[in-house]
Amino acid sequence: MDPEAFAGLLADLTAETSVVDAMLAGLAGADWERPTPAAGWAIRDQVSHLAYFDQAAALAATRPGKFGRQTAQLAALGPDLADVIAGQHRGDEPAALLSWFRTARAALVAVFAGLDPGTRVPWYGPPMSIASSATARLMETWAHGQDIADALGIGREPAMRLRHIAHLGVRTLGFSFQVHGLPVPAGPVRVELTAPDGSLWHWGPAAAADQVTGPAEDFCLVVTQRRHRAATRLQVTGPVATQWMSLAQAFAGPPGPGRPPPADRGQA
Repeated sequence: MDPEAFAGLLADLTAETSVVDAMLAGLAGADWERPTPAAGWAIRDQVSHLAYFDQAAALAATRPGKFGRQTAQLAALGPDLADVIAGQHRGDEPAALLSWFRTARAALVAVFAGLDPGTRVPWYGPPMSIASSATARLMETWAHGQDIADALGIGREPAMRLRHIAHLGVRTLGFSFQVHGLPVPAGPVRVELTAPDGSLWHWGPAAAADQVTGPAEDFCLVVTQRRHRAATRLQVTGPVATQWMSLAQAFAGPPGPGRPPPADRGQA
């Protein structure tokens, strides 16, 4: 990624941060305890998750050895790292959580802005480039922001920066199969998505037998496991594409549980 494109990515990360911050800034203390669609997680847990992993990403980029030691220590506490971290911060005051999120995010963006976007850094799985790490943080911000929005019963206007998340969703097709212990499909999948401005984003050969088409926002909701495919307007053709959309996972870590299908439509 060239410097100009990377600067644009960081600007999009900052813009997505502002959307989440705006949802949190006026919340009363009791609202931080509202349950979100993530089982067992309140809004406070979504925020501590973002803040913790912002700090972790900055640490991985600046002190990879310390990052590795810290990760090993946390892994020894239990099989689900995210739940362990959430539990450690359930006693934090809402004001402290919001301050932590703001400080950690600002520090992360400042660290990334001073690095070559191609530099590879460790993470909870294969190493990734700084550019990929920034994209992952944008994806996580949008996805956990969706959980917060759902908990508050508010909608969000889709933005063109969804393209970063859609691209990550396409790139993690192979990972989505691997994390479930399945062989990576050999054949291509065509993905055609309608962007928020009405333009078309596409990946893969147009003649591919397996295809996923529909709104970009819906695709992003599925690959971040914030909606079951049956709750979206995606059109899926072919066995590989169908299986992929049932287990798609754009985030690192063990297989996510996903979200249930709508009660009135059944399993897709």
